[in-house]
Amino acid sequence: MPHHDSLILTLVGSIVLAFGFGMAATRLKLSPLVGYLLAGVAVGPFTPGYVADTQLAPQLAEIGVILLMFGVGLHFSPKDLVQVRRVAVPGAVAQIVIATALGWGLGRLIGLPALEAGLFGFSLSVASTVVLIRALEERKEMKSEIGRVAVGWLVVEDLVMVVALVLLPLLLGATGASAFEIGREVGWTLLKVAVFIVLMLVVGGRALPWFLAHIAHSRSRELFTLGVLAIALGIAWVAYEVFGASFALGAFVAGLVLNGSPLGHTAAERSLPLRDAFAVLFFVSVGMLFDPTVLVREPLAVLGVLAIILLGKSIAALLITWIFRMDRRSSFTVAASLAQVGEFSFILAGLGVSLAALSRNSHDLILAAALLSISLNPLMFALADRLSPKPAPV
Repeated sequence: MPHHDSLILTLVGSIVLAFGFGMAATRLKLSPLVGYLLAGVAVGPFTPGYVADTQLAPQLAEIGVILLMFGVGLHFSPKDLVQVRRVAVPGAVAQIVIATALGWGLGRLIGLPALEAGLFGFSLSVASTVVLIRALEERKEMKSEIGRVAVGWLVVEDLVMVVALVLLPLLLGATGASAFEIGREVGWTLLKVAVFIVLMLVVGGRALPWFLAHIAHSRSRELFTLGVLAIALGIAWVAYEVFGASFALGAFVAGLVLNGSPLGHTAAERSLPLRDAFAVLFFVSVGMLFDPTVLVREPLAVLGVLAIILLGKSIAALLITWIFRMDRRSSFTVAASLAQVGEFSFILAGLGVSLAALSRNSHDLILAAALLSISLNPLMFALADRLSPKPAPV
């Protein structure tokens, strides 16, 4: 089949099926992300029928990751994070450590090497910001104190994962190197990343708002949208090519800088449709990599991973919020928010496979648990509501 036909079929098949499965998921009161992942499974090589281009899909997914991270940066408000830092920062770090330790223990139990078990647990430690924000919007709690704490908590997790995406290729690719060599390489990379971030905040903080304002004067919607995308993709490329950072980090910093500009809100609004479209392609491509037979081959391992996500992470969050003396309703809402895994788990798992640090079977276990946990997340919120007192009417 000519490459042109393969591209068209992959795009059309992915988008049409994502729409169909997404609608079905929404009707069943599930997150549409479940539908997008299942659409990917349907066109993947592990299920009968049409198989999409498995070489092309990861490239589309890479753009999806860049635009997802750009969106995280656009919505990241340091001011909001500062307001909830007392709980969100130590809480998120402690919860990542606990979830990683639980995942490592399960990984060792099912026979994974220590390094792979550690990466396996780390992939389970971060919840999906996309899933959380949609859940909070449905519950009309986005602007509430509970919503700010939950979002702040997940933003800290996202920041930890952004740093991990920079460091993991160095650490996993340094087998056989001495501690000094690894330290020197990590230090050099962190220095380059720090220079990039400072340049972006100082130079980009002035140049990018001026650039956007200049485009806005043209009064062309298309040019403004293209300008925003050019900034996201261009800065991601500069971060990767010049400073040795990841595309994801570059896009996140670009979004962060634009967020502080007067036209930041307009930039977020205009780029949303394309970000959504490529995010859908990202989730579809993740579904394409999933072998659903793992549910039959290793049901106990899948249940074990699901137990860590639904119970282990929730109990850890309840303990942490109890230590910080949060009220019962807030504690249960935060616990329910964390009882799922999403986009960063997929990105980390994919990175682990590409660096030969994670087996395909471990990757499938993470994806299976992600699908199930996102599907069950509304039930976790319902359980949280049942176990916590309703707020008094205003």
